[in-house]
Amino acid sequence: MARSDGADEGLAVAHLTAGYGGGAVVRDVSIDVGHGEAVALLGRNGAGKTTALMAIAGALRPMAGTVAIDGRPVAGLPAYRIARLGVSLVPQGRRIFSTLTVRENLTLGSRGGNLDEVHSLFPVLAKRAAVSGTALSGGEQQMLAIGRALMTRPRLLLMDEPSEGLAPQVVRDIGALVGRLRRELGLAVLIAEQNLALALAIADHVYVIERGEVVHQSSAAAFRGDPAAQKRYLGV
Repeated sequence: MARSDGADEGLAVAHLTAGYGGGAVVRDVSIDVGHGEAVALLGRNGAGKTTALMAIAGALRPMAGTVAIDGRPVAGLPAYRIARLGVSLVPQGRRIFSTLTVRENLTLGSRGGNLDEVHSLFPVLAKRAAVSGTALSGGEQQMLAIGRALMTRPRLLLMDEPSEGLAPQVVRDIGALVGRLRRELGLAVLIAEQNLALALAIADHVYVIERGEVVHQSSAAAFRGDPAAQKRYLGV
C-alpha cells in the first residue's frame, strides 16, 4: 500500500520485507516521507514498527524491497553509510552509553554537528555535561538520545517510540520539540509510536501497521477525525 501522492524526494520505501533469522516480521511495506514532512507509523506492540525502522536505517538487512534516499537506493547498505546520507535513528529505549558522560554521548560519532545548537535546544544537557548519561531522568535521557542523533546533522530523523516510559508532560514537550526541529532545521521525521496523541500532534500523514503489514494510511487530520478507524486498528 503506497501513498497516492508519492514522494519524488526524501525517503521512499517500497515493498519492504525484513525480519530475523529468515523469518519475516514486516512484509511488503511501502512508506514515503518527503522533505520537511512528518509521518507517523502507528501500530500496537509487536506490529513490526521497530523492525521497519531498523531496516530503513541499515541496522537490519532487508529481505526484499527497496529503500531510497532522494532517489538513491540504500537497501542493504551498512548503517554508517546510510547515516552519511542524512538518516539518523533515535532508538527505542534510548540506549544511552552508561560509561560515558552526557557530553561524550553527544560527541561520540558526531559528524560535524553543532554542540552549541544542541545545548540551545536542551539547556539541561549543557548543565549536566559532565555527569553520566544514565544519571539523567527518563525525559532527560530522551533529550540526550535526540541530541545525539542531531549531532550527525541528519535530514531525516527516525524516532522509535520516543514516548516510552515518559510522563505525559514530557511527552507533550517531545511533541513540541519535534515541531521546532521541523520549523528551525527543516528536518523530515518518521516516528513509530503507540501514543496516538503524540503521533497526531507531530504527523502530517499516518500509516498503520498490523502484523507486519500496512493496513491503513491517510492524512493525520483524516485519522484524527475517524474514531472508528482508531478503534479498529489501535483499540483506542
